[in-house]
Amino acid sequence: MLAASYILNSNLPCSSRLHSSSEFSSSIPFSPPITARFHSSRSGSRSFQIRSAATKPAKTPAEEDWKIKRELLLEKRVRSVDVKEALRLQKENNFVILDVRPEAEFKEGHPPGAINVQIYRLIKEWTAWDIARRAAFAFFGIFAGTEENPEFLQIVESKLDKDAKIIVACSSGGTMRPSQNLPEGQQSRSLIAAYLLVLNGYKNVFHLEGGLYSWFKEGLPAVAEDE
Repeated sequence: MLAASYILNSNLPCSSRLHSSSEFSSSIPFSPPITARFHSSRSGSRSFQIRSAATKPAKTPAEEDWKIKRELLLEKRVRSVDVKEALRLQKENNFVILDVRPEAEFKEGHPPGAINVQIYRLIKEWTAWDIARRAAFAFFGIFAGTEENPEFLQIVESKLDKDAKIIVACSSGGTMRPSQNLPEGQQSRSLIAAYLLVLNGYKNVFHLEGGLYSWFKEGLPAVAEDE
């Protein structure tokens, strides 16, 4: 049997090649950096292994922030429920659905008995900073820019005590469950609201998986409010 020894050529800028000392050669395109190691067995034979040293891209500040929020949600055992389970809990266990969508969306349609406290609101002030933010939103074609609602917790506390059983809902729902493409899940308005609630002492906080989009799609009870 022909034994071939391989030599790593690391002088190529965009790819790596492995050349055999035998009469054949092979080229292997390889973009990530690689590391090579020799290993010796008890019999004295040596093997040559190549491992990729590619690193994951750094997380953005928003991704790091969501990671922290998700860890607290999991630590506080915030549970996600689907829309049918949410309806059952509302009917049989006195859970309250806290709809954190904008007021206009709430009025268009919401589960009966739901309470609306928007976690984001339209930019209200007209300071130089707020005007600049409006202009930035308008640049991207968004003429109803929003900001975090600074009164969110205060309003919730006026409506629900810390022992209330709450299911937080928004349009899309988001998820805490990891997937191949989203190892940290996907944040949403309802998950951010759930984070603020448990951070401020609320003890029975659930999250609506699939959001109110799924609620309406399933044809579950909904009401609208006249302007």
